[in-house]
Amino acid sequence: MTQYSIAIVDDHQIVSEAIAGLINAMPQFNVLYEVRNGRELVNKFSGKKNIPDLVLLDINMPIMNGFETGAWLQEHYPEVPFVALTMNDDDESIIKMLRLGAKGYLIKDIDSDELLVALDEVFKKGFYYTDLVTSKLLHNLGEKKPAVKELDLKEKEMEFIKLVCTEMTYREIAEAMYVSPKTVDGYRDALFQKLDVKNRIGLVMFAIKNGWVEV
Repeated sequence: MTQYSIAIVDDHQIVSEAIAGLINAMPQFNVLYEVRNGRELVNKFSGKKNIPDLVLLDINMPIMNGFETGAWLQEHYPEVPFVALTMNDDDESIIKMLRLGAKGYLIKDIDSDELLVALDEVFKKGFYYTDLVTSKLLHNLGEKKPAVKELDLKEKEMEFIKLVCTEMTYREIAEAMYVSPKTVDGYRDALFQKLDVKNRIGLVMFAIKNGWVEV
């Protein structure tokens, strides 16, 4: 049986140790080490024997947070997948981590069985997304790429989609487009219907899949 090594990056020691215990209980996984922030992970990676098969990454950490760490991994070690394991369940955090290359996004209140399934799926399929990211998104990723003309998207809607793929809030998007928040809500609702997605994450994944924005 192949055994995969995991690095845990989490500033809460008790949480980190509990996660490590769950992972080490499974024969196909072992925790290579635990560190408290991204800077400690970067220092660990200076030794070849310390490069894991996967990184479990919290977001809210001191010194070097999960976003910064994810960006560093994507730039320097794109072959090492990372999965977010965090308390952040807001759209902005999820979108940012997905754009940084996260292969999964997990909330810390998941049960132990789902955590282990998630790790297994990342190694088998290359990704794992919970219902938070939605099964609909995975369906969209596998569909034939539609042309913008076929979808009857307006210029303002395309502009809105590109801004949605940033970290801007809906109110900030309205200001950038020089329209009211109510108008932005209209763009959003119309696109949900046209693209058959349920939330902002769906819009982002649809845009990435169709090459409308750069990842």
